[in-house]
Amino acid sequence: MNIEQQLQSKIDLKTKPLKALGLLEKIAYKIGKAQQTLTPQLTNPTIIVFAADHGLAKEGVSAYPTEVTYQMVLNFLNKGAAINVFCKQNNINLKVVDAGVNATFDSHPDLIQAKAGLGTHNMISGNAMTQDELDFCFKSGQQIVTDIATTGTNIIGFGEMGIGNTSSASLLMSTILNLPIDQCVGRGTGLDDTGLERKKNILSTIIDTHPKPNNAKEALLQFGGYEIAQMCAAMLEAYKHNMLIMVDGFIASSAFLCASNLEPKIIDNAIFCHKSDEIGHKLLLRSFDEQAILDMNLRLGEGTGCALAYPLIQSAVAFLNEMASFESANVSNK
Repeated sequence: MNIEQQLQSKIDLKTKPLKALGLLEKIAYKIGKAQQTLTPQLTNPTIIVFAADHGLAKEGVSAYPTEVTYQMVLNFLNKGAAINVFCKQNNINLKVVDAGVNATFDSHPDLIQAKAGLGTHNMISGNAMTQDELDFCFKSGQQIVTDIATTGTNIIGFGEMGIGNTSSASLLMSTILNLPIDQCVGRGTGLDDTGLERKKNILSTIIDTHPKPNNAKEALLQFGGYEIAQMCAAMLEAYKHNMLIMVDGFIASSAFLCASNLEPKIIDNAIFCHKSDEIGHKLLLRSFDEQAILDMNLRLGEGTGCALAYPLIQSAVAFLNEMASFESANVSNK
């Protein structure tokens, strides 16, 4: 038997009815297959939160002002945000990346400086970023994960912060999956009905006035946030290092969509941590043919879904490594 067959047999012969542990069994199989072992391990879990501002935010596509991006990064560094609480609870390392916040930060041990610019350009009047900025984002995202790999991390989660970034995510999703923009646009930070309609109209105009991108890199050039582009590159680099990739919510999944467009095999290492309350996320998950671990109406971002799901990923590894088989427990199988 090859390793995949051995894994499936090991899972099936645990002391339980067949498939009784549901999604945990699929996660255990995926982790064992990625690591090519019957006894996988999770080491030095790390979550990276990429933060950047968006020129489109001045068009009123968010319920919050743009300065909130800067303020929330300070909150992350002061350990006051939800992601800080959940990472501390579950012993997960947390790093914050300034991918392009419209402000400057003092040096901090948990802050990685990788600023591509002071926020992207307004997509109403052209591309979100230049080719040089996109290239910088890819080099930075790759280097960040290369550095983290030296710490022994083999499971990495991705989160984001950026007022206006659900608009970028919706545009990326619409163009790469060839879906109507209406199916991809949600309330983001909590827009009311009038705000949601304005957001849909603005994004429809952007779709109509931009040429159809040929691939994910062209889509990122036109619509991406700096944080989404860096996250995409970081995910691709994590795959090169054979790390398990914890994907957070809607924006992180749109970054993963770009990464999978460039390297389809990355899906083999991906664990989708939660189904966001954003309308487009359900369709995104369906496009990957994947089920998320949690469905809790989360829509915070920051990587919070990754941090919350991590104990269940640990449980998948634990049952695979520690649970008795029918034979070892002397329990009758059907």
